[in-house]
Amino acid sequence: MSGQAVPAGGGRRLGVLGWPVAHSLSPTIQNAALRAAGLDGWRYQLLPVPPSLFDETVRALGAAGFRGANATIPHKRAALVLGHAPSARAAAIGAANTLVFGEDGTIAADNTDAPALTHALPFAMDGRTALVLGAGGSARAAVWALLAAGAERVSVLNRTPQRASEVCGELGGTPVAAPVSSDLLVNCTPVGLDGAGERHLRMPLAREQLREFGFVVDFVYRPGGTRLIAEAIYAQDNQATMARWYGSALTTGMTLEDVRRWPDRIEAVTADDVRRAAAAWLVKERAVTGFLLTKHAA
Repeated sequence: MSGQAVPAGGGRRLGVLGWPVAHSLSPTIQNAALRAAGLDGWRYQLLPVPPSLFDETVRALGAAGFRGANATIPHKRAALVLGHAPSARAAAIGAANTLVFGEDGTIAADNTDAPALTHALPFAMDGRTALVLGAGGSARAAVWALLAAGAERVSVLNRTPQRASEVCGELGGTPVAAPVSSDLLVNCTPVGLDGAGERHLRMPLAREQLREFGFVVDFVYRPGGTRLIAEAIYAQDNQATMARWYGSALTTGMTLEDVRRWPDRIEAVTADDVRRAAAAWLVKERAVTGFLLTKHAA
């Protein structure tokens, strides 16, 4: 694959590629973190791109002054294919969510979903069990990360059973046809995402099924929180410890993993910069990204 070089003087543009992508808080968090680090010349923006235009758009970003980009639903598998130099982790997962554009036109691809998830959990996965909902890029990262962290069992449930079988065949884990009681539930489907009508009110599992999990993580986020997390809290019938992270753990982890990969002086962004930026937005929007720790997950 060939690419175009970054314009003379270099670019200072970053963005997130998705379809849809209007829900993403990445520009808010990353721009605030960049400003906090004194990197006022950098700008992170939304890049709404349909799948049919993904390849040609990504190949043109370097010449347009972009130094890096994140990929979200539904582009994570395609992002890996475009990478000239995928990291070992991204190659093993089979999906990438972070692209860095070199001055020579090359594209480096990595996956930051995996480390962000395991670093955000308040417990080690050694000997624990998990159910992952979905079979896309985020689900692949979750399955790989949880198994690498020592999970005893990772089950995968998807509305298309064949896709769950494919993920498990490549990464490990066990495809299941129905929810399996586990220590951890990870929703990697777009169910609950803002969209037309009342799509954000849909649920990947029924309320009564949520009692079977000690800890719930929702990769979907929206102002006020997702219905999955609200129902998980209700399902515990006030018997949970209610130790919740209002998005800060997962969101901060992903952002910090990303900025460490952006080129030039971007390493000036610190973990504290990201945490302050994330906290400010999350408090303002009351965005529950999706953590519920119940009494069973102590």
